[in-house]
Amino acid sequence: MPVNSAFRHIGARNGRPLSLASRLFLAIGLILLTGGIIVTAAALAYGHQAARNAFDRLLVGAANQISASISIVEGDPLVDLPVTALELLALAPEDRIAYRVIDPQGVTLTGYDDLALPPTDTDLSFFDGTFAGDPVRLVAVRRHFAERGFSGTVTTIVAHTTIARQALAWDIARNAWMMLAVAGIGMVALAVFSIRSALVPLKRIGQDLLARDPKDLTPLDIAVPRELRAIVDSINRFITRLHRQIDGMQNLISDSAHQLRTPISALRAQAQLAAEEQDPHRQSEIVSKILTRSVGLSRLTDQMLNRALVIHRGDSAAHKRIDLRRVAMAAAEVFDDGAIFEAGRLHLDLCETPAWVAGDALSLQEAVKNLISNALQHGAGRVTIAVLCQGGQAVLTVHDQGKGMTAEQAHLLGQRFLSADQHRTSGTGIGLSIAHAVAHAHGATMAVDIASNTGFTISLTIPLQHEERAP
Repeated sequence: MPVNSAFRHIGARNGRPLSLASRLFLAIGLILLTGGIIVTAAALAYGHQAARNAFDRLLVGAANQISASISIVEGDPLVDLPVTALELLALAPEDRIAYRVIDPQGVTLTGYDDLALPPTDTDLSFFDGTFAGDPVRLVAVRRHFAERGFSGTVTTIVAHTTIARQALAWDIARNAWMMLAVAGIGMVALAVFSIRSALVPLKRIGQDLLARDPKDLTPLDIAVPRELRAIVDSINRFITRLHRQIDGMQNLISDSAHQLRTPISALRAQAQLAAEEQDPHRQSEIVSKILTRSVGLSRLTDQMLNRALVIHRGDSAAHKRIDLRRVAMAAAEVFDDGAIFEAGRLHLDLCETPAWVAGDALSLQEAVKNLISNALQHGAGRVTIAVLCQGGQAVLTVHDQGKGMTAEQAHLLGQRFLSADQHRTSGTGIGLSIAHAVAHAHGATMAVDIASNTGFTISLTIPLQHEERAP
């Protein structure tokens, strides 16, 4: 089972996910446990090998001494066993020693007849066997004679039980385990310190957020390691989006309270006058004024709600690959009442190739609708909606033959609730504010042509979305 799956399994069994510190402790614990098992196996293997090499040297030394003591007397090999030959092996009191000397015909000259013969014919060979039911390690040494009265090979075999070997191997392994345990405790202590130190920046982020005033939506400014900078940046982007959402909601509430109070009061007053008016002609005039104010109030309310909608969608709606020409056509169709196009008041001038952009179709349509509505209401002559592609950008323009804006008025472009002298003729400026908010959400620019003498032109410039980057 992978480590992450194991963590999820443990967290699910406990009813809640493991903390980051617990995950790190478990991961380090698994690493140390795996390393401990590997080191233990290696230490035990090394202990056995070291003990075997040490005792094998003693074993071959004893065999060589016995072999060197063989002499030829009157044509026969004679063994004069030295006293010191087996002294070193005898230092292991729990072990037993056996030897056997064999002449060229396989006859035992001295020693135990039941000691096994070597499996190979080399001059020096080690092999394992049993003696009197106990496991033993054996060595065979061959000495070659070529004398007048005797010629042949005499084999000396020495056997030693393995009790001391096993004890030495386990002693080496225990020492290695003790060193491993000390090192492991040190590594665990160092890991605890390191993990706690590494998690301090996370605690600082949490403490900073908890200590903040609920109204404080400024970005976090905390020195954190590079690995946590992405988290802080994500929190700051979320705070920025939240600030825009709250700001948009507060603006909607404030604008509603400020902008709707006066027309609603006027409607109520005029409705009261109409109810009290006895003259039918005068009453008809008042009703006409009520209708006009109702239409204006309805449009103002729609614009305020649409502005709040596009600001919300700017942070929440996913951008898709769309053709800006279709956006322009869909926006123009809203004003197609059967008379505007026929009268030539509204005209579309679209490029032949698709103008692919990444954006939210609903928000872009709302922006273009407000630009067209602004041109129809405040401009003059024919209104032309054009879409063209140039320099890796798609440009949508709305042109009318009105007098346009001054440089000071263009500087205030995008602000809502402009006064009549700040706007082209009259109005609140919410339409242009909606278009400006949509442009900002799409990384686009909104500009006006104040140098032209042929009318007023406002444009939206959006980067083109190439086909290979389409979602």
